[in-house]
Amino acid sequence: MEWMILPLKRYFDFAGRSRRMEFWMFQLLNFAVSAVLIGVLFAGLPWAALFESMGADPGAPPVTPPDLDMANWIIIGIGGTLYFIWWLGTLIPMIAVTVRRLHDRDLSGWWYGGLIIAGFIPLVNILAMIGWLVFLVFMFLPGTDGPNRFGPNPKDPGQTTVFE
Repeated sequence: MEWMILPLKRYFDFAGRSRRMEFWMFQLLNFAVSAVLIGVLFAGLPWAALFESMGADPGAPPVTPPDLDMANWIIIGIGGTLYFIWWLGTLIPMIAVTVRRLHDRDLSGWWYGGLIIAGFIPLVNILAMIGWLVFLVFMFLPGTDGPNRFGPNPKDPGQTTVFE
């Protein structure tokens, strides 16, 4: 659990290095919380009525989808609001832990920024998709042994500041 919340403790820290464990456990936490909040958002939809309207005979007159009552809108609003707050609150730690993970591979964090910017440029974003695959491979690879230009090895057992 400590690895999952470590990026939140190092909220705006873009310096130094982060282990794979820190990066992937934070990804797992983000996925789990997002899945629950999106589940709350979709729980507000009237699923039974939607499936009933989809199962009509092809020759029958078209069935209008069911209207949402106030309770549905409240559940959807709560789920959407909570998800937006979670996303907004974890955006900076997500970027920071990714930059620190690149530092562990002895790469600059600007590679991450370059991929994000390239994704917004038409036609270049097609090439950026290949870059995202390479980026994903870098996230799985172990960091460089020993200290590098971004700091000491976070796996060093002699280092006592890992969880501070």
